[in-house]
Amino acid sequence: MISGIVNLKKEAGMTSHDAVFKLRKIVQEKKIGHGGTLDPDVTGVLPIALGKATRLIEYMQEEGKVYEGEVTLGFSTTTEDASGEVVAVAPVDEKLTEEDIDRAMQSFVGTIIQVPPMYSAVKVNGRKLYEYARAGETVERPQREISIYAFERTSSVTFENGCARFDFRVKCGKGTYVRTLSVDLGKKLGLESHMSRLVRTGSAGMSLDTAVTLSEIADLVDKDDWSFLQPIENGIGDLPIVELTAEELREVGFGRFLELNHTAKRLAAFHQGKLVAILEKREQLYKPNKVFIEVF
Repeated sequence: MISGIVNLKKEAGMTSHDAVFKLRKIVQEKKIGHGGTLDPDVTGVLPIALGKATRLIEYMQEEGKVYEGEVTLGFSTTTEDASGEVVAVAPVDEKLTEEDIDRAMQSFVGTIIQVPPMYSAVKVNGRKLYEYARAGETVERPQREISIYAFERTSSVTFENGCARFDFRVKCGKGTYVRTLSVDLGKKLGLESHMSRLVRTGSAGMSLDTAVTLSEIADLVDKDDWSFLQPIENGIGDLPIVELTAEELREVGFGRFLELNHTAKRLAAFHQGKLVAILEKREQLYKPNKVFIEVF
């Protein structure tokens, strides 16, 4: 079994599922999964876990993600991004200031409520929202609580043909739709808007500058070069780390409870630099929830 994490640079035009399918064929590993869906038109970091690392996917998904993109003010679309059909047009008054935009963006930082877009894979009554949208049907969408850690403008605002455009950077938690954030920003400013470009530059502690494409991975595998494969230790997300003694390591190997001086609900247990288990707190003790080594 091949175990590790791949920092894949997903290209436009493929779903996250497509990327996993193609990588499975390249590395010949059946046990494989991604650490956070990317829309087909969105490029950037897509962490993919292989072998034992697939047991860490839930923690990889919990860690914050970083996106960079562009917002266009002046018209909205069905899909909330550039791929959709125009829904409404409202020319932007050039009196709109960068200070107005910055103040509105800052108001989204923190824990907020977001309604997912109709063109999304969120399920309602057993059907995905985009299935309702494609059938021309409407349905009440569930609200969700999301975390926005930073939302900032990274370029000057340009005005052209009744539209205003600017680049942005956002760091957010699991379940955030940046498309919807862009639309909600427009509403905050009293304007029609959509997300006109997006790339994920960071996810699960991985960054775009070290990501590799499927074709690059295929070339490396042909040369029996597996340097692109990161250790499973990189997949623990934001979990606090605890170093186990040799005696504690043995107890974990037998699935026994440990008494540790920690308050976190879950811990990533290491021994001599290697991930050995994920521990979960049960009352005052920690029980091995997922064990990655065999102890004899």
